[in-house]
Amino acid sequence: MSRTIVIVGSGPGGMYAAQGFLDKDPECRVDVIERLPSPFGLIRGGVAPDHQKTKRVSKAYERTLSNDRVRYIGNVEVGKDIAVTELLRIYDAVVLAYGAPHDNRLGVDGEDLPNVFGSNAFVGWYNGHPDFRDLNPDLGVKSAVIIGVGNVALDVARVLAKTNSEMSITDLVDYAADAAQSSPVTDIHMLGRRGPVEAAFTNVELREMGGLENAAPIMNPDHLPGKIVADYMSDRDLRLREKNIETMRSFLDVSLEDKNKRVHFGFFLSPIEILGQNSVEGVRCERTTVDENGKVHSTGETVDIPAQIVITCIGSRAFPIDDVPFNDDWGVVENEEGKVSDRLYAVGWLKRGASGTIGTNKNDSLEVVDKIIAEYDDGGRAGCDGMDTLLKERNVRVVSFEEWQIIDRLEVEAAPPGAPRRKFITPTEMIAALDAAQVAA
Repeated sequence: MSRTIVIVGSGPGGMYAAQGFLDKDPECRVDVIERLPSPFGLIRGGVAPDHQKTKRVSKAYERTLSNDRVRYIGNVEVGKDIAVTELLRIYDAVVLAYGAPHDNRLGVDGEDLPNVFGSNAFVGWYNGHPDFRDLNPDLGVKSAVIIGVGNVALDVARVLAKTNSEMSITDLVDYAADAAQSSPVTDIHMLGRRGPVEAAFTNVELREMGGLENAAPIMNPDHLPGKIVADYMSDRDLRLREKNIETMRSFLDVSLEDKNKRVHFGFFLSPIEILGQNSVEGVRCERTTVDENGKVHSTGETVDIPAQIVITCIGSRAFPIDDVPFNDDWGVVENEEGKVSDRLYAVGWLKRGASGTIGTNKNDSLEVVDKIIAEYDDGGRAGCDGMDTLLKERNVRVVSFEEWQIIDRLEVEAAPPGAPRRKFITPTEMIAALDAAQVAA
């Protein structure tokens, strides 16, 4: 019997699940629903614009969506255009894969001041995600604070620090490029509660900071250990951290000459308040120490870092839709190894929280696919035809994969020299361009 599965979300978790069904059930059909006309989630809206190689993973996802047994149903929002309960009536299994697009709260006074942003919002803004088109951060600042010492923090720092020539070969959207290039920022501070040994950078991204055209990384040599002692880490993690320490030590030799910007690596600093009355004036931090077990301890000593914009890079959380059970403490859908309830499942960050890399989602999704196939019931539901009927009755404008390919082509053709594309921002812009292209054809 041919089974029909619907996947809600077209980011990495959802796309690996879709390919898993194709590989493991040769008779199934898969519908992939995405609330935007554009697919692939964080690949488009979250990966740094200057990391085009990372975005190449979307080529594999395109091959999945090109399969005859898969349909892309773009511009359809679950919870608005159609309910989860309706999907369960139509399909044999429903896989939720809509990610964790909301920012965690820092939980300190001053967090709600103007010009304080979470990284999902700020990164979405400069990547042209329609949800954050109107974020309007004020980059007319001298000093910026980024709270967090992971790859997302490095991404944000590079966007603020890189020159126009460095960013000209990226897909940074025009309004963000204009704001960043006209910004007078000279000092960018990255703050971490722990030390450089515990920082979550990958070494490839960290090394980039030593080769920026107009910005120099600033390290406190006293923070760099001669020998790493961290019994709480695995041997693999220890090797990775040793590479990071070696890279950070090399930053001490980077020349400051002819560089107008500084990227300060601020370790052993725990933000306790964002300062200011009507606007951001700085971040008050408490100095910390880290014991032999990796536990953070307060010292009682505080230091104020001047800043006029703050971006928090402290993790992401999902949001509930319809009546799907949700763990608000963890920011994930309630699930047991991916199973939410009868024939309803979750994958990716929605299932396990915002952790790991793009590739981490692959094995995670495939494990859930195996569970779903093992738990197939008698089937016999309306499937894809039932979905088409319902969306037609509700007059929902669906964007197919073939139509997305037209939008994609238009973006690539509009790119300035050297850049990969010029993005349409809103669904309205995408569909208008698509309609015009189809009429012209």
